[in-house]
Amino acid sequence: QLQLVESGGGLVQIGESLRLSCAASGRALSGYTMGWFRQAPGREREFVAALRWSGDTTSYGDSVRGRFTISRDNAKTTVTLQMNSLKPEDTAVYYCAASDQYYSSQSFYSGGDVYKYWGQGTQVTVSS
Repeated sequence: QLQLVESGGGLVQIGESLRLSCAASGRALSGYTMGWFRQAPGREREFVAALRWSGDTTSYGDSVRGRFTISRDNAKTTVTLQMNSLKPEDTAVYYCAASDQYYSSQSFYSGGDVYKYWGQGTQVTVSS
């Protein structure tokens, strides 16, 4: 069983940056495709970013592309989401997820259904 723990959320001002981390409990993350999703109150879950472990292929949601960066550490135990130029509409609970499924197209990893493991979430609030 893979357990994921997010950290790094908090309250920031418009335009500031925040770095979220996702660590696996007891296991390395190599072999999984890692994703970040977010959900604001009253809204559907939204794809933020994904990182395919083999080959380092990344993908991003339209609303964050160019501002957010997903990456992993060399020890393959932590995935991070660097969030720059934050906006009030980025306010949400951010979830880390891991998929053990292989798809030839990166686009499949924008769907939450392909992820088997989820973290508990971390709150990000961007104040105006």
